[in-house]
Amino acid sequence: MADTHPSPHSRRRSVLLSTVAVLLLQPLPAAAQQADPLEDILLGTIVLNPERARERDPDGQAADRQASEYVADAELDRARMGDLKDLFAGIASVSVGGAIPVAQKIFVHGVDMLNLAVTVDGVAQNNRIFHHVSANAFDPGLMKFVRVDAGAAAADAGPNALAGAVVMETVDAADVLDEGDNFGGNARLSFGENGDTFGRSATVAGRQGGFEWLLYLKSVTGDDYKAGGGDTVTGTAADLQSGLAKLAYATADGHRFELSAQTMQDDTLRPYRANIGEIIGGRPVPPTRRYDTKRSTYALSYENTQASGMWDPRLVIGFSEVQVNVPDPYQSEGASDTRSVKLENRFHLANEGSITAGVDYYDRGSRYHDPASDLREGAQNVGLYAQARLAPTDRLDLSFGLRWDQQKFKGVDDSKQTVSGFSGNASVAYHVTEALTLRGGVSAVFGGISIEDNYVFDDRWNYDAVKAAKSRNYTLGFDWEIGDLKLDGELFRTEVDDARGVVGAAITNFDFESQGFNLGLGYGWDDGFLRASYSHSKVKVNGAPASSYDALDFGAPLGGVFALEVQHSPAGSDFTFGGSIDAALAYNQINSDSDRKLPGYAVLNLFTEYTPPSLPNLILRGEVNNLFDTKYSDRATYGADYSTVVPLREPGRNLSIVATMKF
Repeated sequence: MADTHPSPHSRRRSVLLSTVAVLLLQPLPAAAQQADPLEDILLGTIVLNPERARERDPDGQAADRQASEYVADAELDRARMGDLKDLFAGIASVSVGGAIPVAQKIFVHGVDMLNLAVTVDGVAQNNRIFHHVSANAFDPGLMKFVRVDAGAAAADAGPNALAGAVVMETVDAADVLDEGDNFGGNARLSFGENGDTFGRSATVAGRQGGFEWLLYLKSVTGDDYKAGGGDTVTGTAADLQSGLAKLAYATADGHRFELSAQTMQDDTLRPYRANIGEIIGGRPVPPTRRYDTKRSTYALSYENTQASGMWDPRLVIGFSEVQVNVPDPYQSEGASDTRSVKLENRFHLANEGSITAGVDYYDRGSRYHDPASDLREGAQNVGLYAQARLAPTDRLDLSFGLRWDQQKFKGVDDSKQTVSGFSGNASVAYHVTEALTLRGGVSAVFGGISIEDNYVFDDRWNYDAVKAAKSRNYTLGFDWEIGDLKLDGELFRTEVDDARGVVGAAITNFDFESQGFNLGLGYGWDDGFLRASYSHSKVKVNGAPASSYDALDFGAPLGGVFALEVQHSPAGSDFTFGGSIDAALAYNQINSDSDRKLPGYAVLNLFTEYTPPSLPNLILRGEVNNLFDTKYSDRATYGADYSTVVPLREPGRNLSIVATMKF
């Protein structure tokens, strides 16, 4: 007799489907609550409006921040059990391709984030490591603040900001604890039926006297997911472990010392080339192999949170490291690390103006090792900088800065080079009326010599041809805001000369550029907010439209990308409803060697959040991602423009539920 009992997977899916259906279809209660249960339930108020994040940036109203993109609180919160694609889902000018965390690469205005200065808690992050693996994998569950400065970055953003900067900050105890509480935290459980992906995380924090501490742990495991149409994507099973520990002490007069350590590890079978589904007609390779990847960041910082006047110092000492080990078939081990120090002072001027001046230093190393090889490159850089942020009149905001960097570079053949140069930037914002602001920015950046992907290190290299990269950035835009409606737009262009690359066994240099435009719309009301954006970028390498292969490590052919997010909490309801659209237009302005155009796609996601009146510290979230089970690869995923490449497909329809409890 056949076994008629459902399998454990079937039972889990049935429960999940029922729960999501109840959340999505639950009628709205008529009685209003005493307070909005979504206020202060997690890490601050959960709103979609990115202006709230701008308000927490001390320089959020400065001219050099007018073109910056801020990840909104709601976007941060909804991405906590997800990945980087979820984190930047509402910002069309920031694209994330790769489908799985170990392979996800971030592009800003079409430029690979390897060409931006990236910091976490003020600590410089690492450059290239392996072209099939992300050098910038981060856990959104750690983050409380994310800002993207595309194009012209300020001098205090750090060295090598060829195409801008990305600034991330991790959560503190004060972000978790309610006013007056000395102990608390939150816990999350999530389950997605596509891949039977189970996530769990917990954050606990405490404070006593001037001390505060925080611990965060997260684990996400599962099976291979199915792409749109039902095909299983081999090597995509979730296997992520992440953690953060912080200890801080603050005196009564504002002197704050903080020590933090964070780690993120993914160690399991991945596609043979982790960022590619399959190569058709290439040499025979197994479908998967083990990738053991680990990212670590340690930071020690000092600041005075009550400082004013001419003495407001800040010190950050940090270490970051990325390890990528691929045991089969060559017992390959790759590691890239950066030791950095930054010491600066902010001089507070009249009329809320300021000048920030300081010195920064990094010692960056990269190593590839296998039984037959042990190759290394390294670079040391010292920089001096100053950035002024002024408001000469009520209508005019100015920001301008200068930095000088000297870099000492060492190649795999022990050859040494010393290069140096100046970088300058200027931004202006003119408030034509209370509703209309015109803005623009320019920068010329000394980028130094980048460390190459250590998985292509070659002891035959000759460094005579290597040059220091330089870039120019231009932005011109407007912001129009009247009432709850905001419209914005900008033109952008980034030009990079002498970016380092490799052809065969020879070091060479490439020129690349990205140009295009952004359009944005925001509309807020008492119980909700809508955010929409469109970005169109075109990348060229050596003057020609670039394919994903030509632009590798420089950028990606993106074309037109669209993002929309909306949420609404009806008055008197315990529910929040919302959704998002992720879309891209068909695009064919790529190199003639690329034999097919990039297809367009549109993906719809819906969600409902519910807070039971009897459990005001609990949020249940039901979500349907990729509602119509679209088969697609994100526009920023490598290889979709080649018929010989099967790119990594994004997950098909996925029903998920997330439960969050604050205690």
